Amino acid sequence: MSSIFYKSRILLDKRSQLPQVQFIDTDYFIFCLEAVEDVEMNEVTDTQKKLEELTMNHGIATIHKTCDTIEGLEESLNTLVLDDHNFKNYEIIYLVITGERNNICLNDYYYSLQEVAEIFEGRLNDKILHFSNAKALDLEEEEFQYFLDITGAKAISGYGNEFNGISSSNLDSVFFNLFKEDDDMLNVVEKLYQKHYKLCTLLDFRLYY
Repeated sequence: MSSIFYKSRILLDKRSQLPQVQFIDTDYFIFCLEAVEDVEMNEVTDTQKKLEELTMNHGIATIHKTCDTIEGLEESLNTLVLDDHNFKNYEIIYLVITGERNNICLNDYYYSLQEVAEIFEGRLNDKILHFSNAKALDLEEEEFQYFLDITGAKAISGYGNEFNGISSSNLDSVFFNLFKEDDDMLNVVEKLYQKHYKLCTLLDFRLYY
């Protein structure tokens, strides 16, 4: 499998019962899983507000769910995979979770993407996992290739620069909307750079596939 890695400019390497549904009549969905300190708080997050705008302005149906443990993350994705008959229409799983280069953090516990891959072995076929810049994403080829091989995911995308007063949420929305118009992820990334080159460069947008 070949891989393309975008960093500042395009570079070539070798290689249900789901709450918070923003539903409209569409065959394209975004599933968002956001890490919070306590799922019992039930506060409306900035991410939820952005997803509502995405639905209202661009007609993209979204589901938003929170988690505060790795078990909660697993349960949420399992519910999506096993109980939602529209799962095949969820092209993108949007993760708003803190962490560092190749791991995620839930309530001060760190889990590598390799560990996450093993939890969801064979369950993410043809999905794109997109990370907001709540965490920086920086993967070696063997790391992202392992994740894709184990889960069946099509790609992992995110940003090399984490949140430093600049949220990726607006660029995330553009990325999602472009996918509604074109399901070729390489075309989408090229269009994203064409439209928002400075922001893509500033946040260091990356695509691993």
